[in-house]
Amino acid sequence: MMRSSQYSGGTAIRRLRNLALISLGGLLLFPVASGMSQEKPAVSQEKKEPDKKPATTAVMPVYRPPIRGAPGGRVGGGTRGTALELFVLSVLAPDHSGLTASEQPSLYWYISAPTALPVELTVMDPGTTQPLLEISVAAPIEAGIHRLRLSDHGVRLAPGVPYRWYVAVVPDPGRRSRDILAGGAIQRVNQSPEMVARLGQARREELPSIYAEAGLWYDALTSMSELIESAPDDAALRRQRAALLTQIGLPIIAER
Repeated sequence: MMRSSQYSGGTAIRRLRNLALISLGGLLLFPVASGMSQEKPAVSQEKKEPDKKPATTAVMPVYRPPIRGAPGGRVGGGTRGTALELFVLSVLAPDHSGLTASEQPSLYWYISAPTALPVELTVMDPGTTQPLLEISVAAPIEAGIHRLRLSDHGVRLAPGVPYRWYVAVVPDPGRRSRDILAGGAIQRVNQSPEMVARLGQARREELPSIYAEAGLWYDALTSMSELIESAPDDAALRRQRAALLTQIGLPIIAER
């Protein structure tokens, strides 16, 4: 009976020992399995997380007026009109003689409200009493920014000549003293070889900043406006042009 009791006790001890080993093995395996189950969501999350690209910001052109700043610049630009029409009429030109490197540049002007009154555009050469260009714009005129291409009229500017140009709304053709007038100054300059080389290597969207830094107002405005014409819904381009106009004291137009 003693043997039988010792045998039974030994068997029970062995069973308890085996059970303890099995339990210990389970405990050792559990953290590994648990760790593996915790790592899986992280891997899955890395796969699902989209690539984050840095937001692009528009480079605002900075206009640097010419040091020699020829006297005479923008005139008019206030809110004026007739008893029936009230509007802002302004040329998009600085308060000094703006520069261009183009023989046939574009001139931009602005009217804040539509008008059915006659509108005349004039370019004057200081060396003659006759206008270099004098045209009438067909009515009605829509509100907004308008462009006059000198190339459309065969007009060429000579280097170094301080031209003046005007936009006139004519309420009474018989009494021209009542004209609502806005005007600016423009002068053509020659480009340096370095500037020509830089422009030749630049992308189209870089031109406004290059021209603005060089003090070429009319070329900066034209290249900026042509980008807008190519992408009229691009708000960043409009902000860049607004920045240019604000720098020359035309914040009202910049907000349009």
